[in-house]
Order: sequence, then structure tokens, then C-alpha cells
Amino acid sequence: MSQPQVKAFFDHDTNTVSYVVTDPATSHCAIVDSVLDYAPNAGRTDHGSARQIVDYVREQGLTVDWLLETHVHADHLSAAPWIQEQVGGKLAIGEHIRTVQDTFGKIFNAGTEFARDGRQFDHLFKDGETYKVGNIEARAIHTPGHTPACMSHLIGDALFVGDTLFMPDYGTARCDFPGGDARTLYQSIQKLLALPDETRMFLCHDYLPEGREAFVWETTVGDQRQHNIHVHEGISEEDFVSMRESRDATLDMPRLILPSVQVNMRAGHLPPAEDNGVSYLKIPLNAL
Repeated sequence: MSQPQVKAFFDHDTNTVSYVVTDPATSHCAIVDSVLDYAPNAGRTDHGSARQIVDYVREQGLTVDWLLETHVHADHLSAAPWIQEQVGGKLAIGEHIRTVQDTFGKIFNAGTEFARDGRQFDHLFKDGETYKVGNIEARAIHTPGHTPACMSHLIGDALFVGDTLFMPDYGTARCDFPGGDARTLYQSIQKLLALPDETRMFLCHDYLPEGREAFVWETTVGDQRQHNIHVHEGISEEDFVSMRESRDATLDMPRLILPSVQVNMRAGHLPPAEDNGVSYLKIPLNAL
């Protein structure tokens, strides 16, 4: 199986890892889960994190084939539209974005201006759909449970799982957002753990659990199967669902969920400016 070159960019403010995944033979690449810097106290956005990715793409002389969003993130805003303006590429997400747009379109009372058919993206991946990054074969794998639209991407021997799994010592994604489901997540994870043990796995976040001194975001399918504290071999579906639902009941909503979702459901575009030329984010009260 082909081995793409993977360059990681870690955003300390949101604990998010973005990736540039490159076919060395062609210098074509995909960019996975970029971050738009956002200061909630001032309502200001900045492209500092995204500029690091753009600079790397340009310095390496890469051609961007894809800008991949593994799901509608609830913990950071996407910088994909700005990166697309700088270096090109097709902006893509899983086809079940339509479900997320419908759900959160209602929560944010987005109105008729907000299309709920995924048209904000250049491409909507179907489960099992194949595509290429340069000459490297890639496949989209629908892995719902955290959100309905979660899509993992297997690019050569490298698997990008979004929030579905964390490092083995941290566990698995929460399932208490609208449209989430712990049983569905367990079944999605089993699809990933059925891949070859040596498959490299790249995660969207690391939160530095107690006892570990360094941030880490790369593991393997085999390591997850043997050591993931929530879902290693021998953990039944019923045990997982009970653990996950109990744990989720204790969690606060992510710090940036309200700005993140209403931007990311628009493929990273800000809401349309009002008649004074300013874009506004809504804060729905008591809705989540």
C-alpha cells in the first residue's frame, strides 16, 4: 500500500491537528481539518494557523487536490475557504452534511438564505467512495456516531479519523451532540479496527491526559485495537454504550461549539454580512 508523506500542524488553542497529506511521486496533496483562529472575547478571526499550512504548501511546491473536512467540527472554525483561495483544491465533506445542516439550521434559525443541501461544498463523499491524492488511492469511510456526517479517510496506508477516536490512552469521541449516538459510534469504530494492524492512524485532537508529557496524534489500528481504554478488544457494544452515555452526561459543551458549528455548517464561510457590512454569529439560549 502506498505511503503518503504526512505533515501535522498542531493548534494549541483548540488542541486540533491539521494535516497536509502528500503523494511524494507527484507532489499532489490533500489538506485535512484546517483551523481558522478565533478569539471569542473579541469576535475576531485570524489566518495565522492556516497561513502555516499555506506557506508549507508553497515552500514544498505542492498541488492541492482536496481540502477535506472530516465532519462539522464543534471545537474550532474551519479555514478551508481561505486556504482554497490561496492554493486551490476541492472542498469536500461527507454527504450526510445535509442532516447536520438541517438540524443546526433549525437550532440557529438560519432562515431561507442557508442552503441545507450541501451546496457550500465542492464535493460530498459517499460511504466507500474512492478518489485519489496524486496517484495514491484513497477511500472515504462513513463513521457516524459523534456526528451524522463524520467521514474517515484512508489515503494509502494513512487513516484520518477526525474525532471518532483519540489516542488509546484518551479513548473515543463524545456522542451527545444533536444527531450523535453511542451505539452508532461503536459500530463505526469496528469498521476502522477491521483495517490492517499496521495502518497508520492520524487523529484530529489530543488533550494530553494525565500521566503523559507530550502531545501525540499518530497511532496505528493495531495499537487502538489492543489498548484503547474505551473500545479495545473484549469491550462489548453494550458496555461501550453504557460507558459512553454515562461519561457524556458529565461533559460541558465545547467552548467554541456555537461559533464553530454555524460557520462550519457553511463550509467555513461566515454568515452573510448584514446591511452594515458586518457578519454576526448567533448565540441560541438554552438550545443545547
